[in-house]
Amino acid sequence: MLEWLTFIAGSTVLAYFSRASLRVPKSHGFYRFFAWELMLILLVMSIGRWGNAVRTPDQIASAVLMNISLLLVSSGYLSLFLFGKHDSSRNDAPLLFIEKTTMLVTHGLYRYIRHPIYSSLLFLDWGLFFKEMSWLTAGISFLASLFLLLASRAEENENIDYFGSQYLQYMARTKLFIPFFL
Repeated sequence: MLEWLTFIAGSTVLAYFSRASLRVPKSHGFYRFFAWELMLILLVMSIGRWGNAVRTPDQIASAVLMNISLLLVSSGYLSLFLFGKHDSSRNDAPLLFIEKTTMLVTHGLYRYIRHPIYSSLLFLDWGLFFKEMSWLTAGISFLASLFLLLASRAEENENIDYFGSQYLQYMARTKLFIPFFL
């Protein structure tokens, strides 16, 4: 019962924050919503394992991936907040407030990767998989990763539309998700 309540409450919150994006099926937020929903399913499926202090390889991998996720998301949001020059009047309805930047952010992790927040979500996704490993959770994690890739590609197109050649040059010198690798 707790699992269902958690899923319903979480889905309600995600739908509320994604409501504008869900009206624009090709926006990055549209794809991101489905990735979030799939990760919420993983969270709900693993809810019974969160209190366990078991030091097995899968639980250690889960903890490492989730801690990397936390570092990436905090660093990414901090850079967006400090350097993005937010403008709430920016006419991109599907964007969340933190995304309504008018300056291309190339500081912090953004110097090395274009999507530290999506990287964070990928690490979280696979951290949740290792929390409760099965063929089902592997499939869900794979689908969530696919939706995150689709979201990042859609966001790349949105950024090219907004920032133009400046973003194309930025793409040429940075990696997508993992510095010096991918």
